[in-house]
Amino acid sequence: MLTISNKEARHLVLTNQGLTNNFFGNKKEGTLKAIEHLGYVQIDTISVVERAHHHTIWSRVNDYRKSYLDELMEQDKTVFEYWSHAAAFLPMRDFRFSLYRKNLFATRKKNWYASAKITRFVFDRIKAEGPLQSKDFEEEKKKQGWWEWKESKRALEQLFMEGKLMVAKRQGFQKVYDLAENVLPAGTNTKAPTEEEYAGYLIEKTIRANGMAAKGEIGYLRAHAKPAIIKMLKEMEEGGLILPVQIKGGAEIFYTTQQSLERAESTRPAKAVSILSPFDNCVIQRARLKNIFDFDYTIECYVPEPKRKYGYFCLPFLYGDMFAGRIDCKAERGEKVLYVKRVFYEKKGDSRLKTELGKALKKFAAFNGCVEVKGMH
Repeated sequence: MLTISNKEARHLVLTNQGLTNNFFGNKKEGTLKAIEHLGYVQIDTISVVERAHHHTIWSRVNDYRKSYLDELMEQDKTVFEYWSHAAAFLPMRDFRFSLYRKNLFATRKKNWYASAKITRFVFDRIKAEGPLQSKDFEEEKKKQGWWEWKESKRALEQLFMEGKLMVAKRQGFQKVYDLAENVLPAGTNTKAPTEEEYAGYLIEKTIRANGMAAKGEIGYLRAHAKPAIIKMLKEMEEGGLILPVQIKGGAEIFYTTQQSLERAESTRPAKAVSILSPFDNCVIQRARLKNIFDFDYTIECYVPEPKRKYGYFCLPFLYGDMFAGRIDCKAERGEKVLYVKRVFYEKKGDSRLKTELGKALKKFAAFNGCVEVKGMH
């Protein structure tokens, strides 16, 4: 059993998350490499600051532009939308592994989202007319007495979750749906994985993206796959494909790979500040964040305002290999100003940290289309 210090564990995680060096590269090529390495990038609609999917990639890729995601999805077809633990952009090279969830969804109790009649109607319209948005079905309520607008939207999502429809693109951030065969690039592997293949994929993906992962983290929100994951972990460990590791003083067993260890050995964290999204891949599992980084983080947009401690959409920030605090801020794009309402430091902020935070805020403001930072920082 390999034993590492907590500091080594933090470095292992941050390096393999792509947060300590620029190993993804730049621009669109780096954007695709980041998505393929991480396995997914969560999509979110909140726009207090730049949306989570753009923010997550910007934190890792130099010279990132929002247009790159659209190009990868619509033109290059190397990225697609589906569900990970939430709505996400996923690499097209992993498409067949999305079929595991789609097939599970399709075999659930029918009409869970919408009636069979309306689901067929929605599918047939798209088949006949081509790509459509949910708003394209609004008129049906007026034309036909049996039609309910809300149910048509549920039908679109049901067909999407089952894999019969895919998102061809986003228009004004609204989904444009088309038949799956019209969206998939030629030569895409559409063979559904076995349980063993799916478990192996989850293990490999989670360790690759995080440097090290515990059994429960690999099966995060995937209860149906846990028995296969446990079996596959044993087989992969016996075969030398993965290595068990513990943090000194801790009881939990993690798994890593030689490649992940070597990647961490080749880099050192810079003494700079990185402002992350609340939905960043590095912070999305809160128990893991607390365990490895001793950072107790909760996003408070879902908390009633009187009970909020840090603010509606407080952003965690890294300083070197530690989470040094969080920032409550908002981008007023019309004014081109990033307003920093409050900064909360985990420990008393030293002058070096405050200087680096100031630099990071200027870069973050520019990313949000702002030219000025105002407020407490």
